[in-house]
Amino acid sequence: MNNLEKLFFASQSLQAFASGYFRYVSELLNSLDQDAVGAFMQTLENARVHDSTVFVVGNGGSASTASHIGNDIGMAMVKVAQHHRPYRVLPLTDHVSVMTAVGNDFGYEDIFTKQLAIHYRDGDVLVVISASGNSPNVVKAAEWVRERQGTVLGLLGFDGGKLKELCHVPIIVLTPKGEYGPVEDVHLILNHMLTSWIQQKFVTRTAAVPLGPSTEPSQELYAI
Repeated sequence: MNNLEKLFFASQSLQAFASGYFRYVSELLNSLDQDAVGAFMQTLENARVHDSTVFVVGNGGSASTASHIGNDIGMAMVKVAQHHRPYRVLPLTDHVSVMTAVGNDFGYEDIFTKQLAIHYRDGDVLVVISASGNSPNVVKAAEWVRERQGTVLGLLGFDGGKLKELCHVPIIVLTPKGEYGPVEDVHLILNHMLTSWIQQKFVTRTAAVPLGPSTEPSQELYAI
């Protein structure tokens, strides 16, 4: 029995269940490895400075999180600091015709690797999102990038699964297996937190120091 099942049977009402659920997600957030969060953000910033692409992959709810990250972090600089180089974030979950073509012609496990074969360049970064850490197509994408000496970041859950060992920086929401909702909640909160951090740092820096079109903030701007 996982924590959500225990919470349900211990709750006398929806209100009690909701209170317990919110408390549980808060506990998961507080248990995250903050050094890993900092390293995750620094890797994204290094990719931005070097004009590298950050690819994002996932299935199901994690696919929607990949799209969400592409929207939020990809648009973060466009909204607040248009004179700075943006984060080049490309979810590989959004091109339905390509994914279905690859799935039909090669197999579902290749829907990300075949796209990487087209777009990936040396120095690019892959963000893998998986609650179980064992999704075959996501694992295969991580292996593909590792074989090319690329960097793999992970938003994972449960015990991290196979992806834990494939990620250079894994952020793991440690829960019993099967608790997809809380894991995906935390992944989305991390996306919103990092997007807010990026925007506030650039707004603050730009307001304090006039920056030319080619001027980039210092690395310590991203120490978390």
